[in-house]
Amino acid sequence: MGAVKTKRMPRAVREQQMLDAAVRIFGRRGYMAASMDEIAEVAGVSKPLVYLYLNSKEDLFTACIRREAHALTAAVRAGVEPHAPADRQLWDGLRAFFTHTAQHPDGWAVLHLQARTHGDVFAAEVTAMREEIVAFVTQLILAAARAALPHPRLRSCGGTPIDPDLPETEVAGLAEALVGAAESLADWANATPGVTARQAAATLMNFAWAGLGNLMDGRPWSPPVS
Repeated sequence: MGAVKTKRMPRAVREQQMLDAAVRIFGRRGYMAASMDEIAEVAGVSKPLVYLYLNSKEDLFTACIRREAHALTAAVRAGVEPHAPADRQLWDGLRAFFTHTAQHPDGWAVLHLQARTHGDVFAAEVTAMREEIVAFVTQLILAAARAALPHPRLRSCGGTPIDPDLPETEVAGLAEALVGAAESLADWANATPGVTARQAAATLMNFAWAGLGNLMDGRPWSPPVS
């Protein structure tokens, strides 16, 4: 009677298993403290196999960053219904962001805490992800402006027609501020027991939409003259 052959695990599946283990270790221990021995042990494979698949610790960390960045941006995009009202689009995007970062705290730690502080190559990977999210949020803000004022002469402020086309630099600044606030709030929410993703999203939505609403209504805040 011949020996029973075990089915070999596909390379792609084995690689994801290694990345799962690596994200867990990098996220909890940090890039410098993480060891390939521990990653291999958690993944249930030999250390030489990790090197065979992913070349080096640096390449493994880069692969983790890319996978987690893609997963986060995909989750935010998938969470937004393009034809929904502007406030609903922003709410859904924020809720998707905080839900994903809450469900994948190790992945978020890799992206927001580890990758930014261990070299330009790693930081550049996160910057690319962040730029994609900022661009997406920019489009949401522009959609909100168009929804608030479908025609510039339908509403006015002090007798002056309001132009729904916000200055490009102002829209860019609003998007950067909103994404930066979301990043900081995700760190706080993940570190604060009892704070849900929905609560974090509602906190930022209340903070952001009140200001955006005033801006769309032609009631921006102005600094004092002196």
